[in-house]
Amino acid sequence: MIPGNLSSLGTAVANHLWQSTLFALGTALITLLLRKNQARARFLLWLAASIKFLIPFSLLIELGGHLAALNHVSEMPVFYFVIAKVSQPFGQTSNLRGASASLLQFLPATLALLWMIGFVTVSVIYWSRWRRAAAAKRDALPVFDGREVEALRRLEPAAGIRRPIPLLSSRGSLEPGVFGIIYPVLLWPEKISQHLDDAHVEAILVHEIQHVRRRDNLAAAIHMLVETLFWFYPLVWWLGARMVEERERACDEAVLQLGNPPHVYAESILRTCKFSMSSPLACISGVTGGDLKRRIVRIMSPRAADRLGLVKKVLLTAIGIGAVAGPIFMGFVKAPVASAQSSSTKSNAQPVGTTPVPYAPNTKIYHVGRGVSAPTLIYAPNPQYTEKARKAKYQGVCVIALIVDAAGNPQRVLVVRHLGMGLDQKAVEAVKQYRFDPAMLNGKPVPVEVNIEVNFRVS
Repeated sequence: MIPGNLSSLGTAVANHLWQSTLFALGTALITLLLRKNQARARFLLWLAASIKFLIPFSLLIELGGHLAALNHVSEMPVFYFVIAKVSQPFGQTSNLRGASASLLQFLPATLALLWMIGFVTVSVIYWSRWRRAAAAKRDALPVFDGREVEALRRLEPAAGIRRPIPLLSSRGSLEPGVFGIIYPVLLWPEKISQHLDDAHVEAILVHEIQHVRRRDNLAAAIHMLVETLFWFYPLVWWLGARMVEERERACDEAVLQLGNPPHVYAESILRTCKFSMSSPLACISGVTGGDLKRRIVRIMSPRAADRLGLVKKVLLTAIGIGAVAGPIFMGFVKAPVASAQSSSTKSNAQPVGTTPVPYAPNTKIYHVGRGVSAPTLIYAPNPQYTEKARKAKYQGVCVIALIVDAAGNPQRVLVVRHLGMGLDQKAVEAVKQYRFDPAMLNGKPVPVEVNIEVNFRVS
């Protein structure tokens, strides 16, 4: 059988990938709408889609749950269940028997082993490439004068660079590129200088200065982490290609905006490709990244990219805030209606209204934990206020103990923390209508005893 904790982990990963995919698709739609605007805006959007893979929405939902507990919120909008189903479509593994169950018991360990092999492989590849670039830096010599240094120092202030970028002359064949994240240096292959005119050198330096100003190496390193962790997911590699494409396009736009002739800039890139090798890693920003053919075509037929207007800036800001606030709001409205937890107060439970229907006495009742997952609330009508409590503006929390059976239905509904003014009965009536995805143990639904908080608050 599939162990409960591994099954829950697999479900969480599947939901996280689904949420990140939806986020990336939304990003793709926005970048399509901004295709005539500056590339730096699209690059930041792709970077946000990449970072989303490192931030599960479940963390933000948990934060919203804590906020709800602090504010004693009691109402849950009906549309919450639709949002929850869309954002978390994968539930617990269904009950499987016979040969399927025998095979599936090895699935979690097999998948974990495959992930580890891929993780180590990608890590080793990136590490070996990084060592190659680091070796080129160690063998490089600092340059303090010459036309490259003079041009670099003249161009830095215009880009807002306060700390001078060290220039190192490399004996290797790597293209000019920025190495380092916190303290970047510019590696310049000494053999390429004899093939470049002053205008070519200046165009390449402007390009590299833009990489430093924009901290492109840091952004690329973040996405390399995403690729290493989610190496099995093709979408992250596609995102990486989009980031490099928009990164280089943003630098190209900046070079042309600073007055460098398009034909000179295009020729400098082609000469660099002819006499040097491309950078081995995306986090070592060079001048030849991206689709060179498309870049040259755009450079030679320049069209001023539109700046983001006020409306688009406000819209993007609202979308960004919504992307963060949305999951927090989900947790905010989810937590107060049903906070399933293992029952710790059983002896003080007292029936309210009619005598409770006894659960089958020979049926084992479980508690959440030790491989038993919590039941998931899928339907919860709002409890009704009594007229007396409403007039008195009386509010508070009523705690209900119940058994969620293997079919997801409430059984033996009892009040363990009374609220009074007739609200206990209303809470019981509401909870009896709740429906759950049942708790799971080793892939099988099991009855579990839980407590549920029903909040009453006068709006």
